[in-house]
Amino acid sequence: MAARKIDAQEGRAAVLAWCADPQVGRTVLATAVRFSLQELALQAPGRSVEVRVPPYGAVQVIEGLTHRRGTPPNVVELSADSWLKLAVGDISWEDAERDGAVSASGSRADLLPYLPLIRRP
Repeated sequence: MAARKIDAQEGRAAVLAWCADPQVGRTVLATAVRFSLQELALQAPGRSVEVRVPPYGAVQVIEGLTHRRGTPPNVVELSADSWLKLAVGDISWEDAERDGAVSASGSRADLLPYLPLIRRP
């Protein structure tokens, strides 16, 4: 299991600050995104899908064939705002795909079983 780089209390506080005001500063936004990506990696360990939220972070998750070099065959990419909306359950995976808020390629690039990660209070 992956180790926590961001303390759970600090990370959750950043996510809740974003929930209260999506216009939080860049530092809080970065912490919220990185913490939620960390939570995804803890809940869905593996290296078959790469989830990218530029410029804040990327993580490889979900068991399956391990990717080591080059562009992975299964990639999910989205903005920080879209990622956090998914992470807290403000939008569904289906709605994000339909609205073009998420770019998902590859047969395993489906995060539906793992979302939401953190529930709003």
